[in-house]
Amino acid sequence: MTEDDIVNEELLTIGAFAARARLSAKALRLYDRLGLLAPAHVDEASGYRYYRAGQVEHARLVALLRQLDMPLARIAEVVGAQGTAAADLLAAYWADVETRVAGQRTLAEYLRGRLSGRSSEMYDKFVVETVDVPARVVITETRHTLADELPAWIGASLDRLLQAARECGGVAGEPFVVYHSEVSMESDGPAESCVPVADEAAARAWVEAHGRAGATRVRVEPAARLAYTRIAKAQVAHPQILAAFGAVEQWLAGEGLEMAGPCREVYFADWDAAGPGDPVCDVAFPVK
Repeated sequence: MTEDDIVNEELLTIGAFAARARLSAKALRLYDRLGLLAPAHVDEASGYRYYRAGQVEHARLVALLRQLDMPLARIAEVVGAQGTAAADLLAAYWADVETRVAGQRTLAEYLRGRLSGRSSEMYDKFVVETVDVPARVVITETRHTLADELPAWIGASLDRLLQAARECGGVAGEPFVVYHSEVSMESDGPAESCVPVADEAAARAWVEAHGRAGATRVRVEPAARLAYTRIAKAQVAHPQILAAFGAVEQWLAGEGLEMAGPCREVYFADWDAAGPGDPVCDVAFPVK
């Protein structure tokens, strides 16, 4: 492309384009490197970048979306969409941000209470009881997962296991999730979804025929005494649920009891039908 071609196509040097877009040349080079805004032309001999005047609005949009800390892949989706579709993508992203910030705010309040020595005040609203549960045969699915992926995986894995249990003599108890190690944004568990089944032989045959290799199995969950507190649907989300676990742990210490196994969440209600204030889950620890 010659200088005449550049003039005829109204291409701008990176300096002129940066001035129009109110951005720096450094930012434009970064956007090019990230695949968010490519120059209209790059001179093979000199390496000079040239932009069309019509790319100004695109450049400004990318810069504004970057100020929202939007991931690069989502920026690409927004700038590649048209009209209301782009606005809807932005709205969906911002709803995710507000959900995350609300969770972080709740976690900060929880931690502030712990650091200021007010843990007991936070835990007093939880009623802790014990219950004896018999040994049960369970069909399970185990996965290493971080906290942001956990809710979706719990729902999907329990749906799979409940369907399997119905094909294996029926569901023989409340489904539950066992945390063999911490699940957070840095620690990936693993977590184990469990559904009691009526027919052990049928369950083992189902796993052999349909189970996920290395993830699905059948085992016997031993009889145990559980210390638990009951929580509502709105309290199940992380980090709100941390206060419930903390309340049970404090109660155990006060009663002189020891944990006899990993903590768990026992789901006894129809999740989809429950409202935010409806009890749906027991946060529990096996004790001795």
